[in-house]
Amino acid sequence: MKKIVFSLLLTIISFGVNAQFNSVKDPFLVKTLTNESFEKINAETSHGNIFVSPVAAGEARIEVYIRSSANWDEKLSKEEIQKRLDENYTLDISVSGNLLSAVARQKKMNFNIGKESLSISFTIYTAQTVSTILRSSHGNISLAGLTGSQDIATSHGNLGIEKISGKITGKTSHGNISISGAANEIDLGTSHGNIDVKNCEGTIKLVTSNGDIQLKDVKGKAGAATSHGNITGGDITGAELSATTSHGNVDLNDLSCAVQTSTSHGNINLSFNELAGPATVDNSDSNISLVLPKGKGVDLDLHAKGIRIDAMDNFSGSKDERAMKGTLNGGGTTIKATTGKGSISLSFR
Repeated sequence: MKKIVFSLLLTIISFGVNAQFNSVKDPFLVKTLTNESFEKINAETSHGNIFVSPVAAGEARIEVYIRSSANWDEKLSKEEIQKRLDENYTLDISVSGNLLSAVARQKKMNFNIGKESLSISFTIYTAQTVSTILRSSHGNISLAGLTGSQDIATSHGNLGIEKISGKITGKTSHGNISISGAANEIDLGTSHGNIDVKNCEGTIKLVTSNGDIQLKDVKGKAGAATSHGNITGGDITGAELSATTSHGNVDLNDLSCAVQTSTSHGNINLSFNELAGPATVDNSDSNISLVLPKGKGVDLDLHAKGIRIDAMDNFSGSKDERAMKGTLNGGGTTIKATTGKGSISLSFR
């Protein structure tokens, strides 16, 4: 097993005179990875960002950015950074077997370091096929253009994911999540933040407690849930979509999938391009608006405080101000909608 550990002494190799080094924007250390072979990356930092993206084999490298965490604009010399590292942190960059490790941790005995604290970030340029496990406590994590499986998490930071074809698991406690161009199994969650999904395909699970979820150009089987936020978007196709919120609106257009959606305090507006599966819509306190394609066979089951419907041909069943149940155009796809205190509006296009 081959193992290379880069000493922290290497970090003081100068890229020019010390006065030219700017800790706010310049890398403290750049280490080439062109002669290393690995399939996995484990990167961990407490106060810093992590970014991973693919490059050609001859350009593989890791850049380490270190700046003051207590004063973001403070410009530190390399000597001052090195002093703080030696006293308060352990920093290890190593390749062992098929694993690249980039780990920065505070020393336990110097946990309360106050103004001496550092933000240590990693930017990793690597082969497209790598898998990752990335962790940060207070920082953002970004991935782009990778094909391996990705497991990323931060406590106070955002997640940015672009063009990933492997399985993705991503969590943050206080931050937003943005993902685009992904195709596989996707599992993303945040406690206090928004989730924005574009041009993604696969089995998709999205959860936030306090935030909005936006879906655009999504294919496959998708589940989106929030406690206090809206669920919006459109151009959703595939097997099925589950969209639930407790305190918020659901507003989805250009649907071509089975739908199950609910809210307790908010309106629900659904517009279908194609009836590709049943729709179940449940609203406790507010209104429901449904737009269905014309001339399609539908089984209707609607219950509300009031029902407003466009003129219909070929309806068979029962209808009054509060309920409607029967078949349209001979029956077919089931559309079931219920609201306790609101109205239902049904129209066709």
